[in-house]
Amino acid sequence: MKILFTLTCVLFFWSNIVFGQYYPSQDWERKSATALKMNPVLLDSAVTIASGNENSVNRDLRIAILEAFSREPNFEILGETKQRGGPAGLVIKDGYIVAEWGEVDRVDMTFSVAKSYLSTVAGLALDRKLIHSINDKTHKYVWDGTFDGEHNQKITWDHLLTQSSDWSGQQFGLDDWADRPPREGTIDDWRARQLYEPGTHYKYNDVRVNVLAYALLQVWRKPLPQVLKEEIMDPIGASTTWRWLGYHNSYVNVDGLQMQSVSGGGHFGGGIFINSLDHARFGLLFLRNGKWKDKQLISENWVKSVQESSQAKSDYGYLWWNNSQEAWEGVSEEVYFAAGFGGNYIIIDEENDLLVVTRWIDNSKIDDVMRLLQKAVE
Repeated sequence: MKILFTLTCVLFFWSNIVFGQYYPSQDWERKSATALKMNPVLLDSAVTIASGNENSVNRDLRIAILEAFSREPNFEILGETKQRGGPAGLVIKDGYIVAEWGEVDRVDMTFSVAKSYLSTVAGLALDRKLIHSINDKTHKYVWDGTFDGEHNQKITWDHLLTQSSDWSGQQFGLDDWADRPPREGTIDDWRARQLYEPGTHYKYNDVRVNVLAYALLQVWRKPLPQVLKEEIMDPIGASTTWRWLGYHNSYVNVDGLQMQSVSGGGHFGGGIFINSLDHARFGLLFLRNGKWKDKQLISENWVKSVQESSQAKSDYGYLWWNNSQEAWEGVSEEVYFAAGFGGNYIIIDEENDLLVVTRWIDNSKIDDVMRLLQKAVE
């Protein structure tokens, strides 16, 4: 009986090694391309493109932000910025690092990749039943005037997460209409614009994403970086170097305590500052459908939901992009990704058990990189 029990334990242990999925411990294991049945020549070509084509944004990101957005009325940098590094990134196959370039442990701004982290905090709120339904009206949870008015009262969590709310107002001194205004018209025209019915019109807008972050702060009633740290980043073994910041004027009173409402990008400064290795752990969590080792950190249902196309924009879901419209020609339509200003990406290819993190790549080259990588695993 003891021999049978011992044999059973050995077989169970061996089956976990052979058939189980690899998750990194504190030190991430690396394997060669040939060991993971990848074409090393195509892999090397992809890395050469990613490392050799730096994005043109100024390395002083304060200057880069001003160059990109200073045409916006009354534009002001309200949060922290940081000098950026050069191109960096990782290719993860079957959970193992198969290629890396640049300073993968350097902490940099990540701009709108932060939106996909914010989306995760919303998914956790749904998992914990802090939000009962994605289609609930947000004003039923946040009743302090943020969603007052006939138009804003129609807005749901779904509308905020798909950037189709057309929320109208001012948040932390920032007007919604002043964020990426059209090239035509005047300030008076932009202020008096006709509002779209929530859910019908997509508009990339950081002010409205900040409204979502503020609404989630009211739901969680504790700082969102703390939620992300406790629920996601600590369990996946992320470093202690990442930060999620808001603005100097985005502190609000929650239950008598001053808390900073964070931003969903670096448009006005702030956002998530993080290294490539921590990005990769976050991406691997989604590649594994929300499971880390033996624990489901975020529901598989949420991971599937973020990949779905929204009604207002078919290649955009819950603050994640997808390739359903084949914008990246020759790349699988099933690929989905987080993307940020300056060539920051977390790309998830579940079909090939492939994860790619890039920092500061020329955006016009990312589809070339992905085509080569997908061919390398064929």
